[in-house]
Amino acid sequence: MTHPAFEHLRTREIPALKLALEEYRHRVTGARHLHLAAADPHNAFLVAFLTVPQDSTGVAHILEHTALCGSRRYPVRDPFFMMTRRSLNTFMNAFTASDWTAYPFASQNRKDFDNLLAVYLDAAFFPLLDARDFAQEGHRLEFADPADPASPLVLKGVVYNEMKGAMSSPVQALAQHLQTALFPTTTYHVNSGGDPAHIPELTYEQLVAFHAAHYHPSNAVFMTYGDIPAAEHQARFEARALAQFQARPLDLAVPDERRYGAPQQRELRYPVPADETAENTHVVLGWLLGRSTDPLETLRARVLAEVLLDNASSPLRHALETCGIGAAPSPLCGFDDSTRETTFVCGLEGCEPEDAEAVERLVFEVLAEVAEHGVEPAALDAVLHQIELQSREISGDGYPYGLKLMLDALAPQLHGGDPLCALDIDPTLDAVRAEARAPGFVQGLVRRLLLDNPHRVRLTMRPDPALADAQARAEAERLERIRAGLDAAGRQRILDATAALAARQAQVDDPEQLPKVTLADVPADLPIPQAERRTLAGLPAAWYAQPTNGMVYQQWIIDLPALPEPLLERLPLYALTLAEVGSGGRDYLATQALQAAVTGGLSARCMARAPVATGDAVRAVLVLAGKALARNHAALGALLRDTLLAPRFDEATRLRELVAQYRAQRDEELTERGHVLAMSAACAPLSPSAALLERWGGLASVQALRALDDALDDPAALAAYAADLAALHALIVAAPRRLLVVAEGERHAELEAALATLWAGDAPPPPPAAEPAAFAVPTVAGAAHTAWVVGTQVNFCATAYPAVPVGHTDAAALLVLGDYLRNGWLHRAIREQGGAYGAGAGYQGDAVVFRFFSYRDPRLDATLADFGRALGWLDGDGHTAQALEEAILGVIAAIDRPGSPAGEAITAHLNELFGRSAEQRRALRAQVLGVSLDDLRRVAHRYLAPERAVSVVVTHRGALAGSALDFAVHTP
Repeated sequence: MTHPAFEHLRTREIPALKLALEEYRHRVTGARHLHLAAADPHNAFLVAFLTVPQDSTGVAHILEHTALCGSRRYPVRDPFFMMTRRSLNTFMNAFTASDWTAYPFASQNRKDFDNLLAVYLDAAFFPLLDARDFAQEGHRLEFADPADPASPLVLKGVVYNEMKGAMSSPVQALAQHLQTALFPTTTYHVNSGGDPAHIPELTYEQLVAFHAAHYHPSNAVFMTYGDIPAAEHQARFEARALAQFQARPLDLAVPDERRYGAPQQRELRYPVPADETAENTHVVLGWLLGRSTDPLETLRARVLAEVLLDNASSPLRHALETCGIGAAPSPLCGFDDSTRETTFVCGLEGCEPEDAEAVERLVFEVLAEVAEHGVEPAALDAVLHQIELQSREISGDGYPYGLKLMLDALAPQLHGGDPLCALDIDPTLDAVRAEARAPGFVQGLVRRLLLDNPHRVRLTMRPDPALADAQARAEAERLERIRAGLDAAGRQRILDATAALAARQAQVDDPEQLPKVTLADVPADLPIPQAERRTLAGLPAAWYAQPTNGMVYQQWIIDLPALPEPLLERLPLYALTLAEVGSGGRDYLATQALQAAVTGGLSARCMARAPVATGDAVRAVLVLAGKALARNHAALGALLRDTLLAPRFDEATRLRELVAQYRAQRDEELTERGHVLAMSAACAPLSPSAALLERWGGLASVQALRALDDALDDPAALAAYAADLAALHALIVAAPRRLLVVAEGERHAELEAALATLWAGDAPPPPPAAEPAAFAVPTVAGAAHTAWVVGTQVNFCATAYPAVPVGHTDAAALLVLGDYLRNGWLHRAIREQGGAYGAGAGYQGDAVVFRFFSYRDPRLDATLADFGRALGWLDGDGHTAQALEEAILGVIAAIDRPGSPAGEAITAHLNELFGRSAEQRRALRAQVLGVSLDDLRRVAHRYLAPERAVSVVVTHRGALAGSALDFAVHTP
């Protein structure tokens, strides 16, 4: 059934995804509605607009933020963040891409879904776009002392600081510069997120005009997923928005890019700390390919990219990994169909500036070789297998599966392609399989798409230790020129605007203007998958029956024994390396090729948590995991067995390459995940589990990894490193282990028989003669204030306090306290008034800590002070039962948030293993529902004592120079 305001265009079943695609068009405005009808109560929605900025002022991005700051029906100052607190949503956000802006959400609760839909529709089509919100979210000038016009001018704004942080990442900067070079004339040439150097050029009037030009139903795509019928959605679209519009002719389509007649070269610089070495140059080559709206041509290009780059045995990746020119293949390597015309990129990071010619020569030597001789048919079959597997797997652990499907279909829908082809890839995949059987298939693609394609750019981006200071000086000088040129009236305008924004930020809106769910809408129970426990080859095994759409997941979980100190340090590298080296007598190239041919990938990771009842101990395991299509379950089991029992740590060259690659990956985290690293370092002195997590994945581990990488050029050091991994493996393979299997229930008997046969000849590790020493790690000492200096233009701040284990009666109150402080204090003080992109607080039972953080923050001392002032705010007046309920709802929504079918089973099993039984988890959830305001004040005073605080910042030297705090300064 279709709503009368809409015309039904087609319905197509997609059996592989167990859903139907339904396509509609609004009769009056032409707005499009794509509905993915599925028997899934986890409903999702988005409305998206084609947005084509023509400059790098960030107008589309700033509009995305400002549209969520109040609307005609909901004229409150902050409906988006207020709704995050009045909702049981499983996802709420907004995205700005290069050529579209989308407003998505998801919820399992029907009332909540309807509430969010009403708010989102009003925000998109009828935003207030208050000039003061533009100043807060976009950019503004203020005096450093807001009341003193003689003080220096400063630039503020949430998006301004967000993009300063984003463009501090060398990889993000590289990606933007390459896109700019590959697209010289279309909208992709500009930075849609905003270049901090150009964001201050955007005027409020331009923002309003951009909304009028782009946010119209004639330029809109509505997408829905789940079990709510399309007609019900359409009735709300019509009543809430579309009935108030007429059709409008729009000409926003992105044209084809004007092609280069010859390859181009660009060289740029990026800022690094003064002590960085020169061996951090990025050299990449990028090609512009065909239209993403052509599904067959897009899949051909994707297949070629995967053939060249998929894994260590792929010819181009192998050459990049082993050439010795750089540290690692560039993170940009691969095929990208997110723009209207697709791109292919390859290259290296960790080079010398003069290596650009050698990198290009290497790439073309490989391409010429492939064009001449092709690749083994098995390699092509493996790539087609990977594409099939990725299209089958039900994801949902990162964000809702329905949203993932909608985003897959969005770009084709916006650019005039067929969204069905983006979801139902089987016909196109069959066509490419047929083409691939013809001789010369890969050779022809290499020549046509790459070798004979002149629209190519070589981009070299070299580090410049002086650039950060030069940029800071240029900004300071520009602001001083503006300040010096102000007359009395100009100074007063700034003072008035600052006061007006402060008044708006202090405004207390009536939250009851917004819809809400209440605690009465919270489901009574928390569904948790249950396992069937059986023994396999003398080992404990847990079997979960889940709807995995023909996928099988197998994991071996090994209890980590007590480890000597040098080997404890090596454990995360051992885990990262285990599935990347040879196994079962094969070298690493053959093993990687086999993994690609029969699995969806193997991986290993370390996990550590504090016990439920005590915070002064830690339990740790190693998880070796793999997944495959059901038809390949036996091959998956054999590969996991070979990886666990017979890995090869004698491939010294491979070990050396992997360490260099890991170092490059960790270096990228310094500017992209600085808040996570700051929190880890702040928590490290407070509990054994936090100390271990810092050693394995924090700033201290980056420092250790850099030292190891520098040392491994010495053959003796490399041999010693390989010996450490082998010694560590000998201890791990002798430790107790258990099996976890997740698959559809009807497959279990077949899986069990195959695994029993596979492991029949291998006896489990014998029980130890004596009680083994418990895995343990000491805590580490920490200064009250520690700063880690990295190449960033913004700050990431964290303060941590010791807390209690998750089984303690105060754990529930501490969980709610985090949301309560974020909602009521931190969001306003640090994001709105301070200008940081984000801030929050929370209890982490695994590490037995309570922590505060800020993200992409222009402030340092003031933010740490605001963390400390949270206790005083909590003791003040104005707290309401509604605010408490909102914090509780936020915690319950996080607890109840579903994952993928496989992910939920894996999470349930690992929780059980660490003492977080279904009973314990449900009991904690029930305690959360009973938390009172008195409980919050009691636990805050008990655990957030100033003398127990440890603060860490990830920052730059300029910020430290302006700090009055006494930091212990480190560099990774």
